[in-house]
Amino acid sequence: MALDTPDPTREALAARSPLTGQAALITGAARRVGASIARMLHAAGADVVLHYRSSADDAAALMRELNDLRPGSAALAECDLLQLAQLPALVAAATGAYGGLDILVNNASTFYPTPLGDIGEIDWDDLVGTNLKAPLFLAQAAAPALHERRGLIINVADIHGLRPLRRYPVYSLAKAGLIMLTKSLARELGPHVRVNAVAPGPVMWPQDAPDKALQEKITSRTALKRPGSAEDVARTCLFFATAAPYITGQILAVDGGRSIGW
Repeated sequence: MALDTPDPTREALAARSPLTGQAALITGAARRVGASIARMLHAAGADVVLHYRSSADDAAALMRELNDLRPGSAALAECDLLQLAQLPALVAAATGAYGGLDILVNNASTFYPTPLGDIGEIDWDDLVGTNLKAPLFLAQAAAPALHERRGLIINVADIHGLRPLRRYPVYSLAKAGLIMLTKSLARELGPHVRVNAVAPGPVMWPQDAPDKALQEKITSRTALKRPGSAEDVARTCLFFATAAPYITGQILAVDGGRSIGW
């Protein structure tokens, strides 16, 4: 009777592709940080569902890029996350694409200043809606599928959910809520589903970000004296997905030390 012996080729492939056989849904995946997270998880072997709202061309280009690397490994899902009635269908599309769901990344976000005195209800609905309300209801919709696969939720928060950014009170409070949501979901969904958050600092400034002088000032206050990259955030998501089976309810700052030297 032949004994089973390790297959070094298979073991090496598994080490390089620890997410093989897993499916991930990434919101806001068409561009910027979301696209980097999608590429990182895909490179580790995951099949990815790329959510987008209006960036159809960018999303389609990314899908083609990933499918060229591994045919059939990327799919698209269009959805307005503020339309809560659409979220169960988004989860159904993700689970239907690859037979289940292992990872949900709540990355989609809006970010713009709302100085006190100029805040309107539309600002509240948009900023709280995308940064807090949608992640809650999408997690709720995805919870049964994630429970079945002992899955993972990763929320992309912000260090300004812990220390407010001047002139951005609504954004800051929405991200603060997302941080508490991360901890609450970890308690509600354990032991079968882990929930963690990445809190970026000065990483990939938006087009409508503070002026260059303020960017340089903020960056100078990091311990590392340099801005981060979208890949820094993506690598942290990969860590939660592949190397942190006993970590849940945690917020990991990816900020170059900004939050320790405020």
